[in-house]
Amino acid sequence: MALPNLCVVDTNVPITANLATNPDPDSDVPDECVRACVEAIKHVTNNKALVIDNGDEIFDEYRKHLSLSGQPGQGDIFMKWVHDNRWNFPQNQRVEIVKQGNSYKEFPVQSGLEDFDLSDRKFVAVANAHPNKPPILQATDSKWLGWSDSLNNAGINVCFICLDHIESKLRDKMD
Repeated sequence: MALPNLCVVDTNVPITANLATNPDPDSDVPDECVRACVEAIKHVTNNKALVIDNGDEIFDEYRKHLSLSGQPGQGDIFMKWVHDNRWNFPQNQRVEIVKQGNSYKEFPVQSGLEDFDLSDRKFVAVANAHPNKPPILQATDSKWLGWSDSLNNAGINVCFICLDHIESKLRDKMD
């Protein structure tokens, strides 16, 4: 999969990348998905391709799940990189989003997105607020598959890094 020049990164991408150095015996994430997330994180950091919000909503979520020390995993390296560089990003890679109740003013009003996870709305709001509407990198959350058509209709694209895995998870949920 060709990765974009600019993107919004869902927290589950660096979390999944961390499984490369800190495997979880209870995880059902396949090795190829972990490797793809490591490569995605390396792409984002090497190319300075991250778009985030000015108010640190995304950064704060990263901090809850990743180590600011940058160790031991690739996802933690990403966390440290974001911490060390976020104020050096070009202005067009930091967008303003405005909290509106449990959501954001920039979250699209679109049929099919009414039940979108409140905790994930910040990623969509950032992508939607950016003039180029960068895609969102998504790894392991199968619920996003159900919202992908509605997101596409709102002009938001999702790059599913682990598509086979999440399609399988979604099928298992439906059975």
